[in-house]
Amino acid sequence: MTQKVIEVVGTSKESFAKAAERAVKEAAKTVRGIKWAHVDSLDMQLDGAKVLEYRATTKIYFDIEH
Repeated sequence: MTQKVIEVVGTSKESFAKAAERAVKEAAKTVRGIKWAHVDSLDMQLDGAKVLEYRATTKIYFDIEH
């Protein structure tokens, strides 16, 4: 088995989990055979102490079709 890895950034105003889910959902629109996802980093956009947006940089692993 051979896999390829792409990096997708998802965002959410609600949570890190929702941001990661959005990254996977967006990748699934154009990528077949997704097997794994790994959240590589988490970031927050802030306005002082207030969180404006959550961001999850997510690595998407999928099988290469032969």
